[in-house]
Amino acid sequence: MIFSFIKAPAKPGLFFILGLISLITQMNYKLLFFLLCLVFSSSAFAQSHSNEIGAQSDNDSYLGQGSDRYYTDGIFIYYRHALEVKGNTTLQNKVLGFEVGQKLFNPQTGSIFADNADQPKFIDRPFAAYLYVGSTLNFLYKNESNLKIGAQIGVVGPDAFGKQTQDFVHDNFGFYHPSGWEYQVDNSFELNLSAEYNKLLTRGSWIDVTLASYANLGNGFTGAGIGPLFRLGDFNQLFNSVSTQSTAIKSNSATPLHHRELFFYYKPQFNVVAYDATVQGSLFGSRNPNSMEITLNPERLVFSNQLGVGYSGKRFVLDAAAIFHTKDVKQMAQSHQWASVTLLYRFH
Repeated sequence: MIFSFIKAPAKPGLFFILGLISLITQMNYKLLFFLLCLVFSSSAFAQSHSNEIGAQSDNDSYLGQGSDRYYTDGIFIYYRHALEVKGNTTLQNKVLGFEVGQKLFNPQTGSIFADNADQPKFIDRPFAAYLYVGSTLNFLYKNESNLKIGAQIGVVGPDAFGKQTQDFVHDNFGFYHPSGWEYQVDNSFELNLSAEYNKLLTRGSWIDVTLASYANLGNGFTGAGIGPLFRLGDFNQLFNSVSTQSTAIKSNSATPLHHRELFFYYKPQFNVVAYDATVQGSLFGSRNPNSMEITLNPERLVFSNQLGVGYSGKRFVLDAAAIFHTKDVKQMAQSHQWASVTLLYRFH
């Protein structure tokens, strides 16, 4: 239905991404409620499935505050496959993942130049987009720790199609026409590596606490973060849980704590930012003398709060959260927040 309105994009491969973005952008609260009912009524009993596929949508408008600023939109497509674990006395699960994603960043509004195109001083966070493909390998241990390593290749800049994506969504679904993308961060090729480590600290019958940490290294994003993860409700071990993106499992030899997961979680985190290409531009490239690029310097210490709900059943996996971030850039007029919804389908 929606895809009939999509015109062929200027670049090959953009058709599918724009179509999926438009589909998720149109998701109103009634449709979201229907999807939630479908997920929770699918089955009360989880089974082992070695594959899952799905998508994640991030947007600040999901919080109903009428904002369109800073990290304004993200779309990600995932495929994960559980690998067989043989002859290993410590490893419980191993998951190989593939993903493609796009992130969009605005200043305090995407129409800041609508009345006066001569006001770059109002750019309190650079216009930028990041488009990438990546892969992860998640090692999940019987002692309920895990190490997830990953790599991404992509581009920050006009070749990430941020302007085209935002123009398409805004022009076709009744929003204001964006302006100001001529000042976006210039093109730069990105190679980024990541590692994530989680370790169960303590557990009760309906609550547990996990140490959650990550580190990024690359010419696009370099930094680290650490903090606790609190879960309340019906959750499973960390080697087969929404919390560690490990609901795909080849054969679950360990008895799960619950037949299905349904829990609330809170994740405060301290983050250190060494480099961010969406704020600072290219790490190595020389500036084009004809460029109108505007870059800034990031805040080195950022604090975030994430509150959400996780669910995994026989076929569906859901993770919905609200994220609240302190300022990424000193010049930002205010802190920012957005919501994130991930829906996965599990199969053999």
